[in-house]
Amino acid sequence: MNSVNQQNADGAAAQATEPAAAGAAPEAATDLKPLQAALETARAQAAENLDKFLRAKAETENVRRRAEIDVSAAHKYAVERFAAEIVAVRDSLELARTVDLRQENATALQKMHEGLDLTLRLLDSVFQKFGITLIDPRGEKFDPTRHQAISMVDSEQVAPDHVVNVVQKGYLLHERLLRPAMVVVARAGAAGA
Repeated sequence: MNSVNQQNADGAAAQATEPAAAGAAPEAATDLKPLQAALETARAQAAENLDKFLRAKAETENVRRRAEIDVSAAHKYAVERFAAEIVAVRDSLELARTVDLRQENATALQKMHEGLDLTLRLLDSVFQKFGITLIDPRGEKFDPTRHQAISMVDSEQVAPDHVVNVVQKGYLLHERLLRPAMVVVARAGAAGA
Protein backbone atom coordinates (compact mmCIF):
# COMPACT_ATOMS: atom_id res chain seq x y z
CA MET A 1 0.00 0.00 0.00
CA ASN A 2 2.89 2.20 0.55
CA SER A 3 3.94 1.87 -3.03
CA VAL A 4 0.45 2.89 -4.20
CA ASN A 5 0.50 5.90 -1.93
CA GLN A 6 3.95 6.69 -3.15
CA GLN A 7 2.82 6.55 -6.77
CA ASN A 8 -0.22 8.71 -6.03
CA ALA A 9 1.94 11.23 -4.22
CA ASP A 10 4.45 11.29 -7.09
CA GLY A 11 1.64 11.70 -9.64
CA ALA A 12 0.06 14.52 -7.65
CA ALA A 13 3.40 16.26 -7.30
CA ALA A 14 4.06 15.91 -11.02
CA GLN A 15 0.63 17.34 -11.82
CA ALA A 16 1.18 20.18 -9.39
CA THR A 17 4.53 21.12 -10.95
CA GLU A 18 3.32 20.86 -14.55
CA PRO A 19 0.88 23.75 -14.31
CA ALA A 20 3.42 25.79 -12.37
CA ALA A 21 6.08 25.15 -15.00
CA ALA A 22 3.65 25.84 -17.80
CA GLY A 23 2.59 29.09 -16.08
CA ALA A 24 6.20 30.06 -15.36
CA ALA A 25 7.28 30.02 -18.99
CA PRO A 26 4.99 32.83 -20.12
CA GLU A 27 5.76 34.74 -16.92
CA ALA A 28 9.58 34.35 -17.48
CA ALA A 29 9.22 35.48 -21.10
CA THR A 30 7.43 38.63 -20.00
CA ASP A 31 10.19 39.28 -17.42
CA LEU A 32 12.88 39.01 -20.18
CA LYS A 33 11.35 41.61 -22.48
CA PRO A 34 12.21 44.61 -20.27
CA LEU A 35 15.70 43.17 -19.68
CA GLN A 36 16.26 42.70 -23.41
CA ALA A 37 15.05 46.23 -24.06
CA ALA A 38 17.42 47.54 -21.38
CA LEU A 39 20.26 45.49 -22.90
CA GLU A 40 19.59 46.92 -26.37
CA THR A 41 19.49 50.44 -24.92
CA ALA A 42 22.78 49.83 -23.11
CA ARG A 43 24.36 48.45 -26.30
CA ALA A 44 23.21 51.46 -28.32
CA GLN A 45 24.50 53.82 -25.65
CA ALA A 46 27.83 51.96 -25.51
CA ALA A 47 28.19 52.19 -29.30
CA GLU A 48 27.37 55.92 -29.17
CA ASN A 49 29.90 56.50 -26.37
CA LEU A 50 32.56 54.53 -28.27
CA ASP A 51 31.92 56.69 -31.34
CA LYS A 52 32.18 59.88 -29.25
CA PHE A 53 35.41 58.63 -27.66
CA LEU A 54 36.99 57.79 -31.03
CA ARG A 55 36.00 61.21 -32.42
CA ALA A 56 37.39 63.00 -29.36
CA LYS A 57 40.61 61.00 -29.59
CA ALA A 58 40.98 61.86 -33.28
CA GLU A 59 40.29 65.55 -32.56
CA THR A 60 42.90 65.54 -29.78
CA GLU A 61 45.43 63.99 -32.13
CA ASN A 62 44.65 66.64 -34.78
CA VAL A 63 45.06 69.44 -32.22
CA ARG A 64 48.39 67.96 -31.11
CA ARG A 65 49.62 67.77 -34.72
CA ARG A 66 48.51 71.36 -35.43
CA ALA A 67 50.28 72.54 -32.25
CA GLU A 68 53.48 70.77 -33.31
CA ILE A 69 53.30 72.45 -36.72
CA ASP A 70 52.65 75.85 -35.10
CA VAL A 71 55.57 75.45 -32.69
CA SER A 72 57.85 74.36 -35.52
CA ALA A 73 56.83 77.39 -37.60
CA ALA A 74 57.29 79.69 -34.60
CA HIS A 75 60.84 78.41 -34.12
CA LYS A 76 61.61 78.64 -37.80
CA TYR A 77 60.24 82.15 -38.33
CA ALA A 78 60.76 83.66 -34.86
CA VAL A 79 63.29 86.18 -36.13
CA GLU A 80 61.22 87.25 -39.14
CA ARG A 81 60.33 90.69 -37.71
CA PHE A 82 63.89 91.22 -36.52
CA ALA A 83 65.29 90.18 -39.89
CA ALA A 84 62.99 92.61 -41.72
CA GLU A 85 64.25 95.45 -39.52
CA ILE A 86 67.93 94.54 -39.69
CA VAL A 87 67.89 94.46 -43.50
CA ALA A 88 67.61 98.26 -43.50
CA VAL A 89 70.77 98.46 -41.38
CA ARG A 90 72.64 96.30 -43.89
CA ASP A 91 71.45 98.54 -46.72
CA SER A 92 72.81 101.57 -44.87
CA LEU A 93 76.18 99.89 -44.32
CA GLU A 94 76.33 98.97 -47.96
CA LEU A 95 75.82 102.62 -48.89
CA ALA A 96 78.71 103.57 -46.59
CA ARG A 97 80.97 101.18 -48.51
CA THR A 98 80.31 103.05 -51.74
CA VAL A 99 82.26 106.09 -50.45
CA ASP A 100 85.58 106.28 -52.29
CA LEU A 101 88.24 106.78 -49.59
CA ARG A 102 91.10 106.76 -52.11
CA GLN A 103 90.19 110.30 -53.03
CA GLU A 104 91.08 111.35 -49.49
CA ASN A 105 88.36 113.88 -49.77
CA ALA A 106 87.44 115.33 -46.37
CA THR A 107 83.85 115.80 -47.48
CA ALA A 108 83.54 112.15 -48.50
CA LEU A 109 85.05 111.03 -45.22
CA GLN A 110 82.70 113.29 -43.28
CA LYS A 111 79.70 111.91 -45.23
CA MET A 112 80.81 108.38 -44.43
CA HIS A 113 81.06 109.15 -40.72
CA GLU A 114 77.61 110.75 -40.78
CA GLY A 115 76.26 107.69 -42.58
CA LEU A 116 77.83 105.39 -40.01
CA ASP A 117 76.34 107.45 -37.16
CA LEU A 118 72.91 107.22 -38.81
CA THR A 119 73.38 103.47 -39.27
CA LEU A 120 74.28 103.04 -35.60
CA ARG A 121 71.17 105.02 -34.57
CA LEU A 122 69.08 102.85 -36.92
CA LEU A 123 70.59 99.72 -35.40
CA ASP A 124 69.95 101.03 -31.87
CA SER A 125 66.28 101.66 -32.74
CA VAL A 126 65.98 98.09 -34.05
CA PHE A 127 67.56 96.82 -30.83
CA GLN A 128 65.14 98.91 -28.76
CA LYS A 129 62.12 97.54 -30.70
CA PHE A 130 63.16 94.00 -29.88
CA GLY A 131 64.26 94.50 -26.28
CA ILE A 132 68.01 94.27 -26.86
CA THR A 133 69.95 96.41 -24.39
CA LEU A 134 73.63 97.33 -24.65
CA ILE A 135 75.95 96.57 -21.71
CA ASP A 136 78.83 99.08 -21.55
CA PRO A 137 80.18 98.73 -17.98
CA ARG A 138 83.24 101.04 -18.14
CA GLY A 139 83.94 102.28 -14.59
CA GLU A 140 81.23 100.05 -13.04
CA LYS A 141 81.83 97.37 -10.42
CA PHE A 142 82.65 93.99 -11.98
CA ASP A 143 79.52 91.79 -12.15
CA PRO A 144 80.31 88.15 -13.02
CA THR A 145 76.70 87.56 -14.08
CA ARG A 146 76.99 90.18 -16.85
CA HIS A 147 80.71 90.62 -17.42
CA GLN A 148 83.50 88.30 -18.49
CA ALA A 149 86.93 89.33 -17.22
CA ILE A 150 89.64 88.66 -19.77
CA SER A 151 92.45 90.17 -17.69
CA MET A 152 93.27 92.15 -14.54
CA VAL A 153 95.50 95.22 -14.38
CA ASP A 154 96.82 97.60 -11.75
CA SER A 155 95.04 100.93 -11.98
CA GLU A 156 95.20 104.10 -9.90
CA GLN A 157 92.31 105.77 -11.75
CA VAL A 158 89.75 102.96 -11.22
CA ALA A 159 88.69 101.42 -7.92
CA PRO A 160 89.59 97.77 -7.27
CA ASP A 161 87.20 95.19 -8.76
CA HIS A 162 85.85 97.80 -11.18
CA VAL A 163 85.97 97.71 -14.99
CA VAL A 164 88.99 99.54 -16.42
CA ASN A 165 88.36 98.87 -20.10
CA VAL A 166 85.60 97.27 -22.20
CA VAL A 167 87.06 95.07 -24.93
CA GLN A 168 83.67 93.96 -26.28
CA LYS A 169 80.28 95.31 -25.20
CA GLY A 170 77.65 92.90 -23.98
CA TYR A 171 73.93 92.65 -24.67
CA LEU A 172 70.74 91.76 -22.79
CA LEU A 173 67.62 90.39 -24.44
CA HIS A 174 64.64 91.30 -22.24
CA GLU A 175 66.76 91.16 -19.07
CA ARG A 176 68.33 87.82 -20.11
CA LEU A 177 72.04 87.87 -20.88
CA LEU A 178 72.58 87.50 -24.61
CA ARG A 179 76.34 88.08 -24.54
CA PRO A 180 78.52 89.11 -21.59
CA ALA A 181 80.69 92.20 -21.85
CA MET A 182 84.36 91.26 -22.16
CA VAL A 183 86.23 93.53 -19.75
CA VAL A 184 89.56 94.32 -18.14
CA VAL A 185 89.23 94.64 -14.35
CA ALA A 186 91.32 96.57 -11.81
CA ARG A 187 93.15 94.34 -9.33
CA ALA A 188 91.94 94.36 -5.73
CA GLY A 189 95.39 95.08 -4.28
CA ALA A 190 96.15 97.98 -6.64
CA ALA A 191 94.57 100.74 -4.53
CA GLY A 192 96.62 99.95 -1.40
CA ALA A 193 99.90 99.75 -3.32
